[in-house]
Amino acid sequence: MPSRPANSFLRSVGAALALAIAGFSPQSHAADPTTMRIAGNFSSNTKHVDEIEKPFFIALPKLMGAPITINYNPMDVVNVQAADALRLLRSGTFDVMSVQIGMASRDDPFFEGVDLIGVSTNMKDLRKAVDAYREVFDQRLQKRFNAKVLTLWPFGPQVFYCNKPIKTIDDVKGMKIRSFTPSMAELIKTLGATPVTLQFSEVYPALQRGVADCGVTSPTSGNSGKWPEVTTHFLPLSVSGSVQGHFMNLDYWNKFSPDAQKKLLAGFKQMEDRMWDLADTSNDDAMNCNVGAEPCTKGTKFKMTMVPVTPADAAKVKAAVTSSVLPLWKASCNKVDPKCTEVWNATVGKARGFDIK
Repeated sequence: MPSRPANSFLRSVGAALALAIAGFSPQSHAADPTTMRIAGNFSSNTKHVDEIEKPFFIALPKLMGAPITINYNPMDVVNVQAADALRLLRSGTFDVMSVQIGMASRDDPFFEGVDLIGVSTNMKDLRKAVDAYREVFDQRLQKRFNAKVLTLWPFGPQVFYCNKPIKTIDDVKGMKIRSFTPSMAELIKTLGATPVTLQFSEVYPALQRGVADCGVTSPTSGNSGKWPEVTTHFLPLSVSGSVQGHFMNLDYWNKFSPDAQKKLLAGFKQMEDRMWDLADTSNDDAMNCNVGAEPCTKGTKFKMTMVPVTPADAAKVKAAVTSSVLPLWKASCNKVDPKCTEVWNATVGKARGFDIK
């Protein structure tokens, strides 16, 4: 058999190498991941976890049209602290996490800008703020913590549950109040009270034992978490919306094909919309249930004392925003990023009519 010319052989080898390199180019994708490790929201938030979040993840393989093993656990079940979420995502400990942004923002105050205390006190205003901040939020999350935003949604208006008699917000002076964001802690101090930083699962026993005199959360979360069992007075003065998010480790996200990524975004958008709907529709019912009023159709009925919100109460919160909350956040965020408040003014500030000087 005649031998092949050397140059012909080299051309064949070169062609094979070119094909091999093309097959491993950055544009090509290996098979999509077949497992997903998820740290979900706190198990005591039953409406969010049992009715929306957990069913969504269980149904995710069907939505994706591909086999994927789901390993889902609420964060308290796997002993995850809410404040550690961003670092755990960056390290790849979990593929997806439900993140309490106010707690996690201690690692980067920029993220708290989506829902600073007193800036957006109803769901309509909060949605404007979230929509305005979403893109810059996602960009910073990818850069600083190697994670991607999949959802941003609120628990609902953050209101006061107290185990001591109060008639106005002035009466919390000298009390210990559960806080979960730096700006909330600043508001509490401005009101003459002492902030006590606690994640949601720690609040019930803290109220029960007197470690805290009041707690701040949404009507729905407080009712499902049985806070009225350990509190007596309910003040529905909203100070924020407690924005949460579902974030995915960026390396994990990049393992999915473009088609799979589109399906993921569409699916998580459906869950986000359901969470917003829950915040919009469930809180009036929960407030009725807390104080034993009708209609109470979805929550547990208790007999708390309703404390009417006065115009003076709302004015005190608004005044605290400009005098204390925004200046504090400006100092902490600009220390990390000199352009922080410039970005906020152009996004949330513009949407909500605030301008940090």
